[in-house]
Parts: sequence; C-alpha cells; structure tokens
Amino acid sequence: MTDQTTSGNPPPAASSSLPPQPPLLIPNLPDDVALQCIARVPRSYHRSLLLVSKLWRSTIRSPHFFAIRSLIRSTQQSLYLNIRHNSSFKWYYHPNPNPTDKGSLSPLPPIPIQPVGSAYAVLGHKIYLIGGSINDIPSTSVWVLDCRVNKWEIGPKMRVGREFAAAATVNEKIYVMGGCLVDNRTRSINWAEVYDPAVGVWCPLPSSSVEAKDKWMHANAVIDGKIYAMADRGGVVYDAADMEWGRVPKRLDMGWRGRAAVVDGVLYCYDYLGKIRGYDVEKDVWKELRGVEKGLPKFLCGATMVDLDGRLCVVWECKEGGGGEKAIMCAEIEFFNSSLHGCFSVSCDFHYITRDLELLPLQKM
Repeated sequence: MTDQTTSGNPPPAASSSLPPQPPLLIPNLPDDVALQCIARVPRSYHRSLLLVSKLWRSTIRSPHFFAIRSLIRSTQQSLYLNIRHNSSFKWYYHPNPNPTDKGSLSPLPPIPIQPVGSAYAVLGHKIYLIGGSINDIPSTSVWVLDCRVNKWEIGPKMRVGREFAAAATVNEKIYVMGGCLVDNRTRSINWAEVYDPAVGVWCPLPSSSVEAKDKWMHANAVIDGKIYAMADRGGVVYDAADMEWGRVPKRLDMGWRGRAAVVDGVLYCYDYLGKIRGYDVEKDVWKELRGVEKGLPKFLCGATMVDLDGRLCVVWECKEGGGGEKAIMCAEIEFFNSSLHGCFSVSCDFHYITRDLELLPLQKM
C-alpha cells in the first residue's frame, strides 16, 4: 500500500471559501438600519419601492416591515373605496388622503365573487366583507382584504346567510346583527353573531331580549363602545362590555339618515335637507354643523363619511361633463374646540364613471 502522506502527492488543500453572504437591502448598511430607513418612506411611494428588487419586494410585503412602521410611528391613513359601476363593484384606495396630496386612486384586485348588500368591518390591518347576496341568496361567506399587501383571502363563514346586515368592531371583536329573516329557531338564535380572531370562528351572540329582530339594517356606528344599529322599525343598541341590549334613543332614531361617522364621540350624518348634523349621545341633542354651508353641497344622496384622525372625511359624487362621467370629491372637516363649527378643505378629486360609492374605515399602514 502506498502512504499518501509520503507519496509525493500533496494532501488536498482545505477549502478557504466562505458561504456567500445574503445581499444587503442597502449597500454598506446593516439590514436593521436599512429597514429603519425604508420604513420611514411614506406609503404612497411603496409601489415604486416594490420595483427596486425582489428582496425589497418581499421585505416591504412582510409583517415585520409593518410592525417596524408601527413601532416608529410611521403608519399613515389609507382611504378605501368600494365603487359600484353598473352591476359590478370596483375597489380603490388612496394611500395618503390629505389636503397636500391630491394623488389618484389606486385600483385593488377584484373579489372572485361580488356579493350585493355586504356589511363591512375593520379589524387590525384587515377589512372584512361580510355576507351579501349572491344570485339573490343571502351568503354566509366572508372575504378579507389584507391592507398590508392589498390582497383578498377567504375568511371564516358565518353561521347563517346575511344581506344588508349591520357590522362593527369593538374590543378586537367583530359583531354582526340582522340581515336575515327570523323564520326559524336557527336564525333566531344566530340573528346576531360575534367573531373573535383568537378563536377563529363565528359564535352566536345572545339576543333573546331583543323584541324586534329586523332583517334590513340600513346604518350602524360605534359610540363609546356601544354598537348602534338602525332598522326600519327603530334600532338596537348593544353594550359589548356589559353584554346588554337596549333601544336606540327616539331622538337619534328620528334624526339619523344615511351613512354616518363618529368623531370624538359625536355621530355625524346628513339630514333630510342635505345638511350635516351631529348628535351628542350624552345630551341627546342634534346640532347642525356650522361653517361649511358655502363650500359643501347639500348631500341629498350619494355621500358617505368616516373619521380621519379626528377630522370628518366626507366623500361624494358630482356630475363632471357629459357622457355619464362623474367626479368623486373628498373633503376633510376640522372642528373648532368641542362645538359643531368647522372648516374644510378638498383633499381629493377623482374622475370616474360611477353609480354609487361606499367609503370604508381608514387603515393605518
């Protein structure tokens, strides 16, 4: 046998090459520092950042990236719109609605199935599209829009099908009520349901004390942790903390018309004259919003509103030229002190051919 150590053939040299290092987000910067820098870029520029590289794309779409934005308080409000065009619905969002940014709406991917009369709720970074009718049949389906990446996913089904229900979020749980005929025991027990994301399923919400369980719910809002849901025969109030049902105050019932938004504990909607009014729950009184009479139109129909960081964001449609084209306008109303006086500025001007629009609660991303 030949001893290889003495045969004249040198032993194989030990490999000195190191494994390749993963690429850096930004050259010459540690990734944790680079991530802090990128997370401070306004969300309106994120679509451009996605084009830098595959690494940037995966980073910006990761939950860790949005967690960093939240920790350094770089999150921004994004406005989501559901616009009906003929028999179809199209979704759009504006990444930074404010008076200094008059950018255009960005389209969102369509939902594979487009229900009619769905309810909406916001929980964390997700928008829940709840129920609605498909081919005139109330659906139990729930679609979820992940606002971090603007993609739809299938959510947990409800116990009964619903259309034109009321939905709201209180204490990290989604509550839905109405939208179904109470013509059997199952639907009576499940007239109201609650969804806890920690559990992942819908559960019946006891409602035996509710006298009139209406199907058609035409408006709802959350004030001080209580859900107010309006129906044709009045409305109901659910206190999520005390798990108690009650009736909507008569004065609120008589004055609530159309879609509404709650800002600093005051519920705002437009009255039968098309003027914006605010309802104070503690004082049980309606007051007209002053200071915006000359600039805003009378909202007899087609207007909706939402809370925008303590300001009232109003979106409406108006005619713009011929051919059926309409402009979707957005105004922000800022209040003075605690009185119902305010000033406004137009923050967005979008041009689309549209029939109806639905404004969704804003998301911080």
